[in-house]
Amino acid sequence: MAESLTAELLLAGYANGIFPMAESRDDPRLYWFEPKLRGVIPLEGFHLSRSLAREIRRMPYRIRVNYAFRATVEGCAARDETWINEALFSLYDQLHMHGFAHSMEVWDGDALVGGLFGVSLGGAFFGESMFSRRKNASKIAITYVVDRLKTCGFTLFDTQYLTPHLASLGGIEIPRAQYRAQLEQALEVKGDFARRPLPSAQELVQRMTQTS
Repeated sequence: MAESLTAELLLAGYANGIFPMAESRDDPRLYWFEPKLRGVIPLEGFHLSRSLAREIRRMPYRIRVNYAFRATVEGCAARDETWINEALFSLYDQLHMHGFAHSMEVWDGDALVGGLFGVSLGGAFFGESMFSRRKNASKIAITYVVDRLKTCGFTLFDTQYLTPHLASLGGIEIPRAQYRAQLEQALEVKGDFARRPLPSAQELVQRMTQTS
């Protein structure tokens, strides 16, 4: 159990390959997890389907970074069962305030319709959760995240667990020892999630289709 977890201890946990979750929204307790098989998206192995590329080219949405971080976390937690409790809301807010937690957001006019948030440390990005209120909104968000990681000095995109949704985008599972080795290397480099402006939809698709 993660007793009296602080933002500093949370970052130390990520650096050691573990992450916290609550059993439910109403459970105040947090527990550390370290899966035997870790979900990751290899940055050079991301799969951008033709249909998703077409949708991004049309881009019916506006993409923003760190514009509404708390609302993005709330969107991820707005489901019947969630592992994000009040303690984690507070911790993520603190990490965001100090530049360690980020959101990639999909907007339809004034409505936040999808997004993804995660924690960055060195050259590692720990994707925490994503949500979608419009078709493919979360896939669009994760495509922008992968492009940002590739162009801003990151080497590791940790998704913690592998879901069919992530597998369709190129996600894989790797053994714990291999993950720890990749994490150790990633922590030696310096990524900067907020370093670059967002690319245009055309530029994004061109870059991603050249390497996917």
